[in-house]
Amino acid sequence: MNTSIFLRRILPAALALMLVVGGFVWTTRAKPVVVVLKSVDRGNVESTVVNTRAGTVDACQRTKLSTILGGRIEVLAVKQGDKVKKGQLLMKLWNDDQKAQQRLAEAALASARQHLNEICTGASRAARDATRQGNLRARGFISEAGEDTARTEAEVRKSSCDAARADVGQAEAKVHATKVEQGRTVLYAPFDGIVAKIVGELGEYSTPSPPGVPTPPAIDLIDDTCLYITAPMDEVDAPKIKAGLPVRVSLDALPKQPLKGKVRRVAPYVSAVEKQARTVDVEVDFEMPATGHLLVGYSADVEIVLGGRQNVVRVPTAALIEGSRVMVLNADSGKLDERKVKTGIANWEFTEIVDGLAEGERIVISLEREGVKVGARAVADEKSK
Repeated sequence: MNTSIFLRRILPAALALMLVVGGFVWTTRAKPVVVVLKSVDRGNVESTVVNTRAGTVDACQRTKLSTILGGRIEVLAVKQGDKVKKGQLLMKLWNDDQKAQQRLAEAALASARQHLNEICTGASRAARDATRQGNLRARGFISEAGEDTARTEAEVRKSSCDAARADVGQAEAKVHATKVEQGRTVLYAPFDGIVAKIVGELGEYSTPSPPGVPTPPAIDLIDDTCLYITAPMDEVDAPKIKAGLPVRVSLDALPKQPLKGKVRRVAPYVSAVEKQARTVDVEVDFEMPATGHLLVGYSADVEIVLGGRQNVVRVPTAALIEGSRVMVLNADSGKLDERKVKTGIANWEFTEIVDGLAEGERIVISLEREGVKVGARAVADEKSK
């Protein structure tokens, strides 16, 4: 085939085929992914740990009261929500039988005291008579036998007085025992507080809570003037937490009212609950008295500040890949490159960059977008900062 035929027939066809293939490749190649970039800046970074599950607002004093004996509720002196003072009567069961026993014991006590007075008066008289007999014997007016009889009588009367005094003590103990028995049917407030719940109504039978039996208490009393938080922390973080560390408290019920606190206590043991991570309970005191707007039982999240650094190069923690790499957009190639970095302290929001990035460089923070990977063609989102 000569050159003229090639140029007229084959070359145009080849050129047309190349144009078709090139157009197909151009139209079907992957479009660049749009990524959000953020400039590396300087600021403060704190090292913090947070609870693994929701914590709980608790009262410093809370007691669930039940009478020692069971019985019918005769007096219900408070209602749910009432504020009470220490020593105030809360509930009393019917105990007329015990009161009758007390009156009987008091009558026996009065009789014993009267008998004691009678016996001891005679003993005193016998002692004086024995003294007189001794004086008369010394002067020779009576025989030795007469003096001995008088002294023996005085000793017998003294022993009877001592026995009567012991009987009075026994009667007093009996009266005290009847009062103690009545105390098993009465509930008094052990501290100032608020009545959270009452189980039972006037006239109903109240049952005490024997050991090992989950019987509801008769009265749930809470001291709402002193509150704190108990929160479970991961066992891995427990060695870093010490009493006195500052804490930021967030409450679901009060989302716009963050509170400050301090670690009061770290539990000396690990809690192992089936199908849950092992945790260590931490108690947190509020920095300012947290009463009035807080309720016992509120769920709470705590962020314990372990330490911090100021004015350091930092990046959003979410922009880190496996904690040691970031992604940057190469301005020359238009592709995403990976950069290794050395990190310092960190929290859920920011991580300190010790080496690998400089202030002002821009990194990719939209790692969750589809197609964002090393080597991919990319363009910056207009909203990038």
